[in-house]
Amino acid sequence: MTLARFAKAGALAIAATFALGSSGAVGKSGNWNTTVVEADGAHRIGNPDAKVELIAFVSYTCPHCAHFTTEGEAPLQIAYVGPGRVELQIQPMIRNSADLVATMLASCGAPSKFLRNHTLFMNEQSKWLGRYAEANAAQRARWENGSQAERRRAIASDLGFYRLMESRGYSRSEIDRCLASDAEARALIASSQAASEKHDIHGTPSFVLNGVTLAGTHDWSMLSPQLAARF
Repeated sequence: MTLARFAKAGALAIAATFALGSSGAVGKSGNWNTTVVEADGAHRIGNPDAKVELIAFVSYTCPHCAHFTTEGEAPLQIAYVGPGRVELQIQPMIRNSADLVATMLASCGAPSKFLRNHTLFMNEQSKWLGRYAEANAAQRARWENGSQAERRRAIASDLGFYRLMESRGYSRSEIDRCLASDAEARALIASSQAASEKHDIHGTPSFVLNGVTLAGTHDWSMLSPQLAARF
């Protein structure tokens, strides 16, 4: 899915999350997966002094990104991030209103909650993405009228995002708070666009390894040997 198809300013000006924060240091188990820092709309997971930095550019409405999560997340966490060999940065790419709302909710709450939120939205994508594509006229009217926060809440309701977040222990009022800020939305949109331009990203998922954008690499089978070659 190309960046040329990304929604432009009008479609993007709806919502997002931008915050700074961190979650703990490496625990007694030596598992760096529990160390998460949020900055400029992205999340950095793992050892900040790792030999290798991997940036994953992903969109929540990209089926190939969901496939990468299913296929590559476990080996990344077990073999690379957990032992402190790789710091993983998950950089959201905002292509449409559903992307935006899902990104806001994945970032909802403490940074320590992000990774499980992220995985949940990706793993459940096949169930909710069709609802977005097949929305009726009445639903789309709800998504395109009212305040920006009202539009975000309508999307979250129609796509079943409230149920997903409640399964993670969030209350409805907490979910609404995470969808409320237009300023945070604009900041996340801006950071998404800036990151894609900086690293010359033209599709998702895409990967940057120690500052080098990996051409033609869009799944775990292609990424895995390039990671292994760094050690």
